[in-house]
Amino acid sequence: MSYIDGFVMAVPSTKKDQFIAHANSGDSVFMECGATRVVECWGDDVPEGKVTDFRRAVQARPDETVVFSWIEWPDKATRDAGMERVMKDPRMTPESMPFDGKRMIFGGFAPVTELGRTH
Repeated sequence: MSYIDGFVMAVPSTKKDQFIAHANSGDSVFMECGATRVVECWGDDVPEGKVTDFRRAVQARPDETVVFSWIEWPDKATRDAGMERVMKDPRMTPESMPFDGKRMIFGGFAPVTELGRTH
């Protein structure tokens, strides 16, 4: 079964175009390193919760938009090898990120159920 890396980050709303350009160049590195799909989603309906929410999770300021992204890999072994290559790739530098990477949350996930996938 596949393996998923998930990311949530706060991006300055005025840097949407810069974020998209960054994603277009960076996401190709993940694909070169074995990912099967990369999806970047610009927050459109991200409500504030009573206890917790996406905005709080990344300490988003009023002038920032929450971005939710994920990378699909064929399996965890491919992901581990691919991420090792990604981290060494000179195109993937923290300085190139148009957001505060210290407030990004991320993790790897093993799917336990899946519906509606077509290939």
